[in-house]
Amino acid sequence: MSTTEIPSVDQKPPPWRGSVLDRWFLITARGSKPSREIRGGITTFVAMAYIVILNPLILTSATDVNGNQLSLTGVTTMTALSAGLMTVLMGIVGRAPFAMATALSVNAVVAFQVAPQVTWEQAMGMVVLQGLLILLLAATGVRTLIVNAIPRGMKHAIGVGIGLFIALIGFVNAGFVTRRPDAMDTAVPVQLGEGGTLTGLPIIVFCFGLVLMFALYSRKVPGAILLSILGATVLAVIVESVWHPGGWGLVTPSLPDSLVASPDFSLFGQIDVVGAITEIPALTLTVFVFTLVLAGFFDAIGAVLAVGDEAGLIDSNGRMPTLGRVMVTDGIGAAFGGLTSSSSNTVFVESAAGVKEGARTGIASLVTGSLFLTLLFLVPIAAVIPQSAAAPALVLVGGLMCMQCRNIDWTDMEIALPAFLIIALPAFTYSVTAGVGAGIVAYVVIKVALGKWREPGVLLWGLSLVFLAYFGIEGVELLLSHV
Repeated sequence: MSTTEIPSVDQKPPPWRGSVLDRWFLITARGSKPSREIRGGITTFVAMAYIVILNPLILTSATDVNGNQLSLTGVTTMTALSAGLMTVLMGIVGRAPFAMATALSVNAVVAFQVAPQVTWEQAMGMVVLQGLLILLLAATGVRTLIVNAIPRGMKHAIGVGIGLFIALIGFVNAGFVTRRPDAMDTAVPVQLGEGGTLTGLPIIVFCFGLVLMFALYSRKVPGAILLSILGATVLAVIVESVWHPGGWGLVTPSLPDSLVASPDFSLFGQIDVVGAITEIPALTLTVFVFTLVLAGFFDAIGAVLAVGDEAGLIDSNGRMPTLGRVMVTDGIGAAFGGLTSSSSNTVFVESAAGVKEGARTGIASLVTGSLFLTLLFLVPIAAVIPQSAAAPALVLVGGLMCMQCRNIDWTDMEIALPAFLIIALPAFTYSVTAGVGAGIVAYVVIKVALGKWREPGVLLWGLSLVFLAYFGIEGVELLLSHV
């Protein structure tokens, strides 16, 4: 029912109209009704439930500086807990149909860039710092300054670069791409499969999952990613039970003794914020936290504005009246992700699936969050899914993130060259920081070469100096030790 429709005198208004629930969530004002919100919340959950499977496989495939791995059941529990509680919080505080869960753009940075150089506790401590910093930036207005300082094309390039990085991780986890054993003696460091060919039944499972996922997603089937992961897992279980091929990686697909188990809360609160601040060199800490902020910063803004526009939450001036509350909740979600060792949470663009089903208010988020919390007791299912069944999701998500390339002006060399570095280097160096840093430095250098040295502004000049110090960190530390 639209906001202009008024019940006739013989027609009783719905029991929820004018209630506290209606006034708080603006159900009538946004032309919605509870049934639509419930349907939309369920649709959003189906569209993004895959993160409870995918995030643990990403985080547990990495080791920290001491060679330690996170617990698969622990990360699965914490991922569901974070998504559930933060999505409910978004519904109550943000009052918008935005669901939250672990950001794929951030967990890859945490797993493959930050964790190998620190302990897991310190890495998650940095994620907490990231969330607190996002809250501070939102409160002081600096967040707006950063958004305005970095050229739009370079912002899109960050998403594309992370997309390629995520896709490469998916191919490597599946064994589709491997490191050449003789990489030191050849100009070709990687290869297709083993020995340049695709062999083994796990690869067949990966290819099956990838083709199925592409087909279902292109046909806009609700929950395409989740359905494909589950389909590939069923195939993997059958393959393992009949042929026992091995080569599955971290998880060997076999039916669990029970589908239901008690949640594993062992990772909750396992953070070391003090250690992150005191034991990590200040420059390294600054760059890592800045990279984490950037990795989730623009994803959140982009997802909120895109889904908000779809939901009709953007006014005629292009502004979202509830943006402040939404951004505060996003910052809380980022910090809470560190507290639970599930990595930073952010608004998921998959929330648009629920919006298309009619969701317009925070009630949809309450439904989605509640469904995530039920997954706390279904952790054994995640322990069945091998990397070859989950990796197609990384490839697809990476590909979707790369679609932002269309928003980059490739005819403008002042933007195109820095954007190229931001896109290429994360996959080539396994470092998002390297890509972002090289892009910002290149942008400033090009402006100086063209006599436009004032255009980058004080903020980008400062960032470029920080990144220059980061790239030469060993020389800086050596210099400081002699001062």
